[in-house]
Amino acid sequence: MIKLFFIVGLGGALGSFLRYCTGILFSKWHLAAFPYSTFTVNILGSLIIGLLFSTSEKYHWISLNWRLFLITGFCGGFTTFSTFAYENIKLLQEGNTMYFILYSVGSYALSLLAVIAGISIIKIF
Repeated sequence: MIKLFFIVGLGGALGSFLRYCTGILFSKWHLAAFPYSTFTVNILGSLIIGLLFSTSEKYHWISLNWRLFLITGFCGGFTTFSTFAYENIKLLQEGNTMYFILYSVGSYALSLLAVIAGISIIKIF
């Protein structure tokens, strides 16, 4: 079990490092208000997680340890969006339209409200 935590942590560290490097890279070329770095890593990470999940399900080439390292660790550390996007697609593929709507809208709305709540709490204290 400790080995699995280490595998996920190492993948997450690598993903987080590359996300940070992407932010530095974009800050040198894009000075606009649009968050190009986060936008790019979320789209790229969603592509990567789609490729990895499809490969692991179709061909069974990716062992559990590599799935944990690449999908849970790396993609989780690299993006803030890839798993969310994949889970939404799975809900649609399984015909769970109502759960898809609840999950998508609920995640977005409640996340925004949670950020507002966190900011408000700190302003109070």
